[in-house]
Amino acid sequence: MKPLAIAHVRSQFPALSLADEGRARVYLDNPAGTQVPQQVVTRMTGALSGINANHGGLFRTSVAADALDAEVHQALADFYNAASADEIAVGQNMTTLTFAFSRGLGRRFQPGDEIVLSRMDHDANVSPWLLMAKDRGLRVRWMDFDPETYEFPDDALERVLSAETRLVALGYASNCTGTVNEVKRFAAQARQAGALVYVDAVQFAPHGAIDVQDLGADVVVSSSYKWFGPHMGMLWGRRALLEDTFAYKVRPAGNEPGHKFETGTGSIEGKAGVLGAIEYLEQFGRGATRRERLVSAWGVLADYERRLTQRLIDGLVPVKGLTVRGITSANAGHRRVPTVSFTVEGRHPDDLARHFAGDNIFVWSGHNYAIEPIARMGLTERGGVLRVGLAHYNTEAEVDQFLASLARALKS
Repeated sequence: MKPLAIAHVRSQFPALSLADEGRARVYLDNPAGTQVPQQVVTRMTGALSGINANHGGLFRTSVAADALDAEVHQALADFYNAASADEIAVGQNMTTLTFAFSRGLGRRFQPGDEIVLSRMDHDANVSPWLLMAKDRGLRVRWMDFDPETYEFPDDALERVLSAETRLVALGYASNCTGTVNEVKRFAAQARQAGALVYVDAVQFAPHGAIDVQDLGADVVVSSSYKWFGPHMGMLWGRRALLEDTFAYKVRPAGNEPGHKFETGTGSIEGKAGVLGAIEYLEQFGRGATRRERLVSAWGVLADYERRLTQRLIDGLVPVKGLTVRGITSANAGHRRVPTVSFTVEGRHPDDLARHFAGDNIFVWSGHNYAIEPIARMGLTERGGVLRVGLAHYNTEAEVDQFLASLARALKS
């Protein structure tokens, strides 16, 4: 495998060259949103300046907007390895798509039915289902993880599945612990019990290839602003499920699967930016098809990220009073994404984040919308965690800079 040329990577991101008062910016806030390459900016400005029109018209700019829309849906089908572009719905973000889809999906459930939610998940894959359950009179059961290993036990789902389970909602990777969950195995268990499977892949999508045909889920969602694109969300669903699920929409909108969930006028510039992000990722892979290039690219990027992540973890583990809230073993690097959360005894995460901001190092503190895992680990009253999120454009020097800044913070 050809090593990643990090200098070439960074040259493609305008934001990475910015400095403030002579100090370079260190972007370690990536789990909340990554920076974008020039390819995305160029695609978006080109759409705004050249094909800024609504869909369905007979004139040139509208026809071009329709063509771009079709191209983006196909590119996302390749991104997810979907059977068809008709299985893709594009929206504002994963949260908005999930609220909309859960409302339509809930119409098929009856009072007394059960849904299973995950204690590992971001609230965007929890609150929509809790509200749906309240509206429909459903019982909620919880799939629990081990706060010592930061992983689900093998029988975590089997413990809560029943003949009344209609839906299992879980995350592909945690935005708090960084754990990559065994979604394929859990999806098989859920489907054997007759339940639908809804997967939040927001945190996994920036770090690995997603294959919905292999995964066994019924719906998979992510947001492109987490994988180097604009603020957009993309949902894949099995065609039969999309056709059978009610969509809240205006009357003139069509009934085609995928598109019927795209309420209102979409962002043509946002869709163009999504295409730019996929084109950016393709450059790191090899193959005759876009899908082959994307799968190959994720192999290259993930290999680099794993080494960078272990460098960070190896620097954190020896620190007195510090606890990494996630997998730390180098042998288990494939079971986590480069989202590393930690706590320091006697130090509030917000105070640490403020210190890092003073060094122009950008990190997040608090619960980061991971309400359930923070509560499960008993960290709610302690202010949550300090979260460091790496991406493939980060460098060893930036990791070392962060560790040096942490050492200064703990001495003060």
